Amino acid sequence: MLPVIHWFRSDLRLADNAALLLACSKGAPLLPVYCHDPRDDAQTRWGFLRVGPHRRRFQSDTLADLRLRLLERGSALIELCGKASDSLPALAQAVGAKTFTCEAIAAPEELAEVEALRAAGLSMETVWQSSLLATASLPFKIAAEPYEPSTGLPAFFTPFRQAIERAGLVPPLPLPAPLSLPPPLATPSSGNASTGPQASPPPTETCSSFPYWKPEYAGGETAALAHLRGYLARRQPHTYKATRNQLSGTSFSSKLSPWLATGALSARTAYAALKQFEAEQGANEGTYWLWFELLWRDYFRFLHLEHGSRLYAAGGLSGAPVPAHDAAAFAGWCRGETGEPLVDAGMRELAATGYLSNRLRQVVASFLIYDLACDWRAGAAWFEAQLVDYDVYSNQGNWLYLAGRGTDPRGGRRFNPRKQAEEHDPAGRYRSMWLGREIA
Repeated sequence: MLPVIHWFRSDLRLADNAALLLACSKGAPLLPVYCHDPRDDAQTRWGFLRVGPHRRRFQSDTLADLRLRLLERGSALIELCGKASDSLPALAQAVGAKTFTCEAIAAPEELAEVEALRAAGLSMETVWQSSLLATASLPFKIAAEPYEPSTGLPAFFTPFRQAIERAGLVPPLPLPAPLSLPPPLATPSSGNASTGPQASPPPTETCSSFPYWKPEYAGGETAALAHLRGYLARRQPHTYKATRNQLSGTSFSSKLSPWLATGALSARTAYAALKQFEAEQGANEGTYWLWFELLWRDYFRFLHLEHGSRLYAAGGLSGAPVPAHDAAAFAGWCRGETGEPLVDAGMRELAATGYLSNRLRQVVASFLIYDLACDWRAGAAWFEAQLVDYDVYSNQGNWLYLAGRGTDPRGGRRFNPRKQAEEHDPAGRYRSMWLGREIA
């Protein structure tokens, strides 16, 4: 029987992985594969590497955990260096495979990869699995796959949320991880086989809100599930809404986003655990707000199914002109040298740790767009390079939203950094910590 290749993308887990289970159901030898894309090491148009050291390290740790979990079930992960459209056809030819399973990702580059593989004669069975809600259950017509006809997605988030809640939708239960996997296939030696690019040593920064270099925050499904259990055991969902706008600390927010972004944890697994928590400990505003945030995450995914590459145009969905980009101002913003203390503190934390609170992401992004009049796409690219929880859907959606080129009915959001500092850092502790000087 011809082998089946499962191509891991942003689904680096075994639990609740419908695409992987589809591969297992074929009853054929299974070859799990991950491709390290050389474009991640290329310079962006804005003058920096597309993937920075923090993302690289977290991804490396995530893959190391995936390798171990596959080995425990009698399988193994093959890692290749090269574009998927080059590496996977060569691998398929070497092992006699024609069928691939993989997660469907509705972003332009990711869609192009799958189409290139189909053009090479490979059978690509893609599974949409990264959203909390199933597309078929939505109370309006929406594309089940990228770029299918879709006419019903509400133009803004609030009517989307209201329609979901009125319909009383319940997300599907997460699928169990396979107890064992089909036996691995012996593969011929290949010049592009790899364990991935060399990751940088972890930082020594001690005041990170997400210290991914510590075992309890490490990349991978093992740490993700342990963190979820601990977060619920400490009953922290009950305080989520009250604390989520704080600027620093490991416990003011759920900290699930890095594992959700890499796919080490699925949204359905997190939601099912949250509902069990509510059944045992009670529901309140905090637990509701976690659902609210997961709905935002879904909405950005459905926007990609609806609009695709339009979300990556300079004008976004609005078509508004983009101001001339100020490269010097942008470089100062990246370094945390704008002269605005809260913005500079946030940008230095981001560069030092690969993480930033949600409140500060909005403040620094707003400053780049409205105070420095820079191209919002440069800021989106910098976040893509730096954030350990970079997610193609949420990153693009949030930057469009703030820039008034996406789904904000108010046409953009400007945050006054002085007012934000007064409200969220009145004693100046956060600014002092990252600027190395006392803030009056």
